Amino acid sequence: MRRLIDALADDTDFFIEQVQITAIVFDTSDDVTIWATTFFDQELHFFHLGLPFQQLDLLIRLAGPRAEAVQEDVADALATVTEWPCLLEYSSEESQPVPLPNVALKLSCTYPADGPFGDEDEGEDGEEEDETFDISLNAETEDPEEYESDQPHNIFYLEGVFLRIEP
Repeated sequence: MRRLIDALADDTDFFIEQVQITAIVFDTSDDVTIWATTFFDQELHFFHLGLPFQQLDLLIRLAGPRAEAVQEDVADALATVTEWPCLLEYSSEESQPVPLPNVALKLSCTYPADGPFGDEDEGEDGEEEDETFDISLNAETEDPEEYESDQPHNIFYLEGVFLRIEP
């Protein structure tokens, strides 16, 4: 399975269909992260979708016959959570991924925040100073390009939800 961001030609907004929710992650904020898969260019891709809680409710209502059960899972999890983040997984035989039938999502890319010091990492003569910390990249096993700050993340924002109406 590939990252969805790696399949995009550029970082403009785009549409995906055949989405399946594989996990819902709650933290202590009003935001939620959905882990999901989609078929894009005839291949299975995974991605993360950051959204406000209200948009999660909208997506769950579009989950067809599983909508009510997923709504109950979310309510139970939020009522009984003792440790954050709270994770609801839908990736096993007992709890399979939740499809969003006849739904197309319009997504936009997200970018990492600026470096830890913003523009302050330039020296007095305009040249960049050495970083004061080491993120311990292992050049033999990790691709440094993956960590470039100008590259979009595999986390997307939801720009719109569209339904396919069959005659």
